[in-house]
Amino acid sequence: MNRLQASINIIFTAVVLLSTGCQTNGISKDKKYSLINFHLESTPDGSGRTGYVPVYRANPQQIGIRNEAFLDVVYITQARVVEAIGGFSIRIQFDEIGTKRLQTITTYNRGKRIAIHSNFDDSRWLAAPQIMRTITNGVLIFTPDATREEAERIVLGINNAAEELGKAYVF
Repeated sequence: MNRLQASINIIFTAVVLLSTGCQTNGISKDKKYSLINFHLESTPDGSGRTGYVPVYRANPQQIGIRNEAFLDVVYITQARVVEAIGGFSIRIQFDEIGTKRLQTITTYNRGKRIAIHSNFDDSRWLAAPQIMRTITNGVLIFTPDATREEAERIVLGINNAAEELGKAYVF
């Protein structure tokens, strides 16, 4: 995704989310939205296109990433909290374009991490799972640095945003 596409995606997402709060067609102004971005691990090079981010609040790790997200909420069809061994995870399902992007990234970047950032009640880095295999089904499951309650709020907000953005694509 080039800078123009990224800028258009961000502007489009902001316009859709802000405009839905002003409508009186039954959409609650109290409806919460969460944005989520997926960044590929990269070695910072001083170009301004890369940088370090702190992941994991209890024991922060500085991870070098590309500043431009390769996927965001625009490509999500569904998010949910799922049970995992010893706790819970967040499961993200991407649309067809998101699935292809995820497949490409995971094919050519095995061993690197995907830094995941979300804006919900807080803005923070949730996880940085390592790419172990090519993901071909468009499903990314990760354990967030969040309580179950926070994860539920994040997922609800992602689904609300994905629903609103999905409506915007209907012609």
